[in-house]
Amino acid sequence: MHAELLALSLPGPLVGIGRSVREAFYMFWDTLWALVLGFALSGAVQAFVSRGAMQRHLGDHRPASVARASVYGMVSSSCSYAASAMARSLFVRGADFLAAMVFMFASTNLVIELGIVLVVLIGWQFVAAEFVGGVIMIVLLVLFGSLWLRGRVVVEARAMAEHRTGGHEHGDGAEVALEQEGWRQRIRTRGGWADAASYTMSDLTMLRKEMAIGFVIAGFLSILVPGHVWSDVFIRGHGAWTSLENVVVGPFVAVISFVCSVGNVPLAAALWKGGISFGGVVAFIFADLIAMPLLLIYRKQYGGRVALRLLGLFWLVMSAAGLATEYLFKAVGWMPTARPGAVVGDTIRWDWTTYLDIAALVAFAALYWLYRNRERLGGGAGYAKDPVCGMQVEIAQAPASTEHDGQRVYFCSEHCRDRFLADPTHYVEHERGAPMPNDQTPQEASTEAIDPVCGMTVDREHAPGSAEHEGETFYFCNLGCRDRFVADPERYLTNLPG
Repeated sequence: MHAELLALSLPGPLVGIGRSVREAFYMFWDTLWALVLGFALSGAVQAFVSRGAMQRHLGDHRPASVARASVYGMVSSSCSYAASAMARSLFVRGADFLAAMVFMFASTNLVIELGIVLVVLIGWQFVAAEFVGGVIMIVLLVLFGSLWLRGRVVVEARAMAEHRTGGHEHGDGAEVALEQEGWRQRIRTRGGWADAASYTMSDLTMLRKEMAIGFVIAGFLSILVPGHVWSDVFIRGHGAWTSLENVVVGPFVAVISFVCSVGNVPLAAALWKGGISFGGVVAFIFADLIAMPLLLIYRKQYGGRVALRLLGLFWLVMSAAGLATEYLFKAVGWMPTARPGAVVGDTIRWDWTTYLDIAALVAFAALYWLYRNRERLGGGAGYAKDPVCGMQVEIAQAPASTEHDGQRVYFCSEHCRDRFLADPTHYVEHERGAPMPNDQTPQEASTEAIDPVCGMTVDREHAPGSAEHEGETFYFCNLGCRDRFVADPERYLTNLPG
């Protein structure tokens, strides 16, 4: 009652803004437990699934390789920026270009947290469409991509990608075997679960802006955008033409919204409420990989011509998958029969959502405690924190790094590295005061060594591998370099400077 009286006393525009912000909050409240659950599961998977395993058997785009790339993507971070960086890294390390793109598609469209948030906001049909349509999209990507992304185009893309990384990417079969051998033991340790919590916290930190923007924009779209606007953008009542136009325009909204990953699910809910077709919503959800910031990243990674081809190919398969999913769901009777009058409710009630949210907050507190006490619990070895987005990065698999004030800084993607290089002081000051690993002083933590095999600068504290030789300890960027050194140390010692 008090809220209604206050609304009557406010100017019209302020009332609309207030209602939009309130709608955004209730969207967040309804999905809070789902977000915590999804990111917690994702963090556990990332901590216990070998990164090195993702580099194997992706040398072509035959069905077995495509299936493996899809599975590896499903168990990776859902961040679109990190997915694009990992796909480029796999490509440079020898993976087939289409297999790398399949990995990227799966890591942003077939992940746990996306499905959980979808079922909460718009229903199980959209979760089913995510996975069914995702498989269709990947099949279409391989079929059309094998015609459009081959020959000189792939050579050009690889040359550009290698140029961006300096031609040096790490990964070794021995490293993979060792990692796979130890995951069963690792899952039983406190340090392993502390690292899983760190992945959860870093993913939430990394995506907090995307999700906040997505919820706020969705709130405004749900409340302030008149119904006739949706009718002008997405045609209705013309049968097959409506379905076709909606699946083509849906990805265009994704391009200009600048929101990707889980952040576009609230927008999808607002579009569904506004009247866009089922297939159009599905195509929009898939299209997070062609949001404008991602297109600029593709241009940097692979060159302008390849980026344009990727845009055309991705748009085609996303729209086609949305259309195919709509007609398939109509045929089996899975199409939603009603649209909500509102995306979520307008108050907090003592129901299952509230109870789950309270449980999620308790779980979040426990995860945060594990994250803050990671070093004390035995975690953190071989990891670094991206100072730009906050993502936890496995040092041996870091897609990008740079030197700053005598220290090697690691990033989840070139996007974050470029932002750091543009203003390193900003990010260094932001991180100042954070506890150093194992309670080291900054001077102690900055000590570095040269990997005698590949020449890479390695932080001694976080080096993935080390070996003793004639009373001296040598540090390595990955276990593969360590094994090569142990097999023939004299060969590599002669190449060391000095």
